[in-house]
Amino acid sequence: MRLDTATTQHPATATSTLRFINPPGLYDPRANGYTHVVVAPAPARTVFVAGQGGENAAGQLPANFGEQLRQAFTNLRIALAGAGASVHDVAKLTVLVVDHTEQRLALFSQAVRSLWPDGAAPACTLIPVPRLALDGMLIEIEATAVMQA
Repeated sequence: MRLDTATTQHPATATSTLRFINPPGLYDPRANGYTHVVVAPAPARTVFVAGQGGENAAGQLPANFGEQLRQAFTNLRIALAGAGASVHDVAKLTVLVVDHTEQRLALFSQAVRSLWPDGAAPACTLIPVPRLALDGMLIEIEATAVMQA
């Protein structure tokens, strides 16, 4: 079965073979910082990154959502690099946000657009939650990345 799609590849990295698809008939999600469908070709290596919060290397957690968001993405980049991957290899994000608001969505979307400026952002599910693992933790970002085998 053929599916007409709008496909984008990351120009920033020659190693990424992910296809980012926003099928006609679905709204354009790029303003909210995600892609509807991401296809990873075979053979590939899958990298699973545990939820990264806003704590720094010393375990300190700022009280501000924006600061935690920035640190969580910094932590994600560090974790990906540990596996030899980058944000351009990320196929899927799962994001947990405490006391989610439209303002927090706007901050998150802006951060995603800065990391993936070409519009080919990962597929993403944002889940509002009442609490995370640590007191004061406001965001957690989990990622699945796909690299060439």
